[in-house]
Amino acid sequence: MHIFRPATCRALLLAAALVFAQPAAAEETLTPAPTATPVRSVPAVDLSRYLGKWYEIASFPLFFQRVCRGDTRAEYALRDDGDISVLNRCRTADGFAQVSGRAWAVEGSGNAQLKVQFFWPFRANYWVIGLDPDYRWAVVGNPNRRYLWILSRTPVLPAELLSAALQSAAEQGYDLEQLRYTVQGIGDAVEPATAQPAIPAN
Repeated sequence: MHIFRPATCRALLLAAALVFAQPAAAEETLTPAPTATPVRSVPAVDLSRYLGKWYEIASFPLFFQRVCRGDTRAEYALRDDGDISVLNRCRTADGFAQVSGRAWAVEGSGNAQLKVQFFWPFRANYWVIGLDPDYRWAVVGNPNRRYLWILSRTPVLPAELLSAALQSAAEQGYDLEQLRYTVQGIGDAVEPATAQPAIPAN
């Protein structure tokens, strides 16, 4: 039986706000990590193709995901007001935990840069910095390179596709040594999301 514990969800929300997001008024005061070139989002994202379910293949470890044991995924859907609903879900020791929020595209970004908000006034940058032409995988990061997610449409991402996703992150200066791979299909027939390929050089 799947268990949803409100206290766990509230803890995830609070930690996400403190660690991942920032108050809207303070956004412009953040100092990006030193790097040779700024992070770039992809030129454009077709939201009609991007919406739906994505599986987390790998990510930089984050405090607010510490309760997650695996099966981490995100689902995006179009809201009536034109924004995007966000549902993040993962398996915990007790069952599942999930949090919901909303996102909206930054004007002039070709829908490749979004703001994500789980509760007011905290919001975070969500930049699509790598994207498969067929939308089989996506790489999501932020301007200061502190966060990175490798996402896939399927729980298992073939090695050649994963290598392409990792290369897109490495080319933008992300330290891939920080990546931790996510187990998908705990208790099912599916094993870890993929075999870990060699990390491409920057």
